[in-house]
Formats: sequence, C-alpha cells, structure tokens
Amino acid sequence: MTPREQIEDLRTRMGKSIIGQRDVIDRLLIGLLANGNLLIEGLPGLAKTRAIKALAKNLEADFSRIQFTPDLLPSDVTGTEIYYQSGDKSEFKFEPGPIFANIVLADEINRAPAKVQAALLEAMEERQVTVAGTTHKMEPLFMVMATQNPIEQEGTYPLPEAQMDRFLMHVLITYPPVEDEVEVIRLVRGEEHAAMADQHGQAATDQPQSIPQDAIFAARREIGDIHVSDAMDRYMADLVNATRIPSEFGPDLARWIEIGASPRASLALDKCGRTHAWLAGRDYVDPMDIRAIVPDVMRHRLGLTFEAQGEGVTPDQVVAEVVKQVALP
Repeated sequence: MTPREQIEDLRTRMGKSIIGQRDVIDRLLIGLLANGNLLIEGLPGLAKTRAIKALAKNLEADFSRIQFTPDLLPSDVTGTEIYYQSGDKSEFKFEPGPIFANIVLADEINRAPAKVQAALLEAMEERQVTVAGTTHKMEPLFMVMATQNPIEQEGTYPLPEAQMDRFLMHVLITYPPVEDEVEVIRLVRGEEHAAMADQHGQAATDQPQSIPQDAIFAARREIGDIHVSDAMDRYMADLVNATRIPSEFGPDLARWIEIGASPRASLALDKCGRTHAWLAGRDYVDPMDIRAIVPDVMRHRLGLTFEAQGEGVTPDQVVAEVVKQVALP
C-alpha cells in the first residue's frame, strides 16, 4: 500500500470508532502528519479521549495517558533519577516518565499547576527532556494531544500563552447531530456485546494490522514536496499580519484584537495547509486549504480586548472577520 492508502485506511478505521466527528478525525491526522501538538477542547462526553485513543490504537505506536490533577508533580510527567544500590556498587539511573511515548494524551491539562504544564514545554517544542542536567531525546514519532473542558473553571489553571502557542492547532469538538447520536448508541452497544463475548472466549480474534510508523514518515516526505506558490506564502503571512495591525483592516478588528498571532501561526498555516492539500489528493496548496484550517491554527493565538470579551465576541468570530478582510491571492 502507498502512504496515502495507508493514511486513508487509518482515517476509515478511526471513523468506525468516532461517529459524526469527521472534522475532528481530519484534524488529528493533520496534527500527526504535520508533526505538531494538538489541544482538543470540548464538553464532557464528546469523545475527546476516545478520538485520541482510536488514533493510537490503529497506529503502530506507544501510547501513554497522563491524567492531570492539581497534585501532579513535574517528575510525574518527565521521569526522575532513581538511586540504585547493589552490593558495593551504587548509581543513579533515569526512570522515564509517561511523556516518553509516541502519542501522549495529556488529559484535562488545565487541571495541573503551572510547573507541571511547563514540564511539557521542552518536550513539545524541542522534542527532548532535561532531568538532573542530562538531556533525553524523544522518539522520532512524538506528539502531545492535550484535552481540556471549557466549562469547569473551578480548580483549573489557565494555560500560559507560551504553552498555548506551542500547540499546532486548537481543535473544538461540538455536539453531534441527532442522527449521528443514534449511531453512537448502536456503536457502544455493539462494543459492549463484543466485550462480553470476549470475556467468554467467543470474540473474533482477527484484528487488522496496525498502520506502521514508516507510513507516517513516508507521508511526511510527500507532504514536504507539496508545491506552495509565492502568492500563497504571501497570503498566509498577510492573514497573520492582519492580527498585528488590526486597525488597518476595519474598526471591528481594531476593537477586538489586543495581541496578534506569533510567527508560529505562519509556520502552522504552512504545515497544516500542505497537509490538508495532501489529504485532499492535490500536489499544491490553494486558498481553500488555508481557509479550512485558519480557525484551528489561530483561535488560541489571539489575545482579545476586554471590550471584545464583554461583548461576547469569540476568537472564531475574530478569525472569520480577518479572513473576510484579507484579500485572496
């Protein structure tokens, strides 16, 4: 199978476990192929954790889950030096923490204090962890997928802007249509039956082979060859620059935006735009690729004014206005 066929197979398998969330599946695949970290936000019960597990389950990769709580320590994430003594010999050995996996689920990341959140920064950006003065490299395939609940603010610690900026995309999960929810009921019911059959040794033993990591690396090489015109480069830069000089793009943006997006936004638009085009079967990026992923790339990188917050203006509304005001190439 070609890398594209293997990725399509991965998308199909995930779609069987996640009903009515096609956009979320595509964003997870974009994050995986673009070699970035994702922040996934949604109300309880909307399959945030399930979607990430579905990706890891069908991929030939090590998976770990970190449940973030207020009493978590940085060493609980990164690992620590342990003193070992055997006879006359004694030494310190590094015991890796759960961050040392291919796909790391940071569940409810905003429930941990700043020190623990900061422990992820080096791993997310530099793909390494430093403990006791020694640097430990992460695996070639490594990504952090963090979840957070937008409505429960008691006992939570808002993520610092520096960490938010390190997420390639901020993906929102919404309620599924009622037709899809019917399918969700049937899917979970079928899984319960399968689990009961497995307990009695009656379940089918044939499991599809996991998608190998080499398919991901091969797909990334193909994405690296996607053509991006000079006009598209300028369009991406113009979108980001509009958030820094909002007064030149209309009175609404001037009232709404206090802090514009960083250069990481431009880089993320390029990576995600090329990946979106590759998933669509094209060898070039067009404006629709960029417009499709702009909200996910920009919504967590904008600082809104108190006036905008008071009026109930959302980051997505601001991004939509930016896209409207910036001319197409």
